[in-house]
Amino acid sequence: MQAQEQHLAVTRTARYYQLGELSAATRRVWFVVHGYGQLAAYFIRHFAVLTATDPTLVVIAPEGLSRFYLQGTGGRVGATWMTKDDRLTEIADYVAYLNQLAELLLPQAAAEVDITVLGFSQGAATVGRWLAQATFRPAHLVLWAGAFPPDMELPAATQLLRQLPITLVCGTEDEFITEASLGQQQQFLEQLGASPRLIRFPGRHALHAPTLVQLANGLT
Repeated sequence: MQAQEQHLAVTRTARYYQLGELSAATRRVWFVVHGYGQLAAYFIRHFAVLTATDPTLVVIAPEGLSRFYLQGTGGRVGATWMTKDDRLTEIADYVAYLNQLAELLLPQAAAEVDITVLGFSQGAATVGRWLAQATFRPAHLVLWAGAFPPDMELPAATQLLRQLPITLVCGTEDEFITEASLGQQQQFLEQLGASPRLIRFPGRHALHAPTLVQLANGLT
C-alpha cells in the first residue's frame, strides 16, 4: 500500500527584527525580506543607515521559517522561505505568517503610514506572493537582485502591480543575474501592467548602502 501524504497545521514561533520604535509618529515602515541562506539579524543591519537619519522610519525584517546549517552539520546557520519540496504548503505558511506580522505591527504606526516592501534575492519572489494576498497595499515595491514570481496567477499579479511603483535594483557585477535576465524581468513586469524603474550600482549580489540611501530618499 502506498503511503498517503497528509498535513497538520501547527503553531510555531516565528522570529523578526526591528529597527526603530513604532508609534503614532511613525510615518514610514519598511518590510525587508532576506534572501536564501541569510538571517534577519544580519540582514537588517544594512538598513540602520536609514533609521539613523529618519526617526519616523521603522524597518521590520521577518525571518524565514526554516533554518539550516550552511555547510555540513554545524557552524553558520541560514534561513530559507521555501524549497521545491511541499512548496505550496510552505508558501501558504509564510504568507499567513507575514500577514499576521503586518496585522500586529502596522496598527501601532500612524494611520496614513507609507509602506515600502523590499525583497532581496529569494525574498523578491517571497514578497510578490505575499503581497498578492496581503491585508494592506504597499506604496512601493522594491525587488533587489531578485525576480517577481513568474508562476503567480495572472489576475492576482496584475491586480497587485496595477499602478504600484516598482523599483528593480541590481549590481553591475551580480553573479546570479545576467543582463538578459534583467531585461526579461523588466519586460515581464511591463506585460503585467507595471512600469518598473531600474537602479544599478557597482557591486555584486548584495545590498549596497549608498544605493539604499538613494532609494530611501527617492521614496520620501
